[in-house]
Amino acid sequence: MLEKNLKHIIKLTPGQVDQFVKEASKCDFDIDIYYNRFTVDAKSILGVFGLDLTKALTVDCHGFDEGFENYLGSLATAC
Repeated sequence: MLEKNLKHIIKLTPGQVDQFVKEASKCDFDIDIYYNRFTVDAKSILGVFGLDLTKALTVDCHGFDEGFENYLGSLATAC
């Protein structure tokens, strides 16, 4: 079976980064977050803070977790 990556467009404030990393860390699969060509591990607080948080970010999940999907839905931004 082919694994499908799930992508979400979100917006984070500096105050939300800690909770985002905690939620991502609960998942047992890789999660990347990126803007343009800068990609970091979503489970790395320093990596996420290194992104431009004034821009919409793309979260690329290499697995599925219903709780994390619901959390990402609360951070979703319109394209």
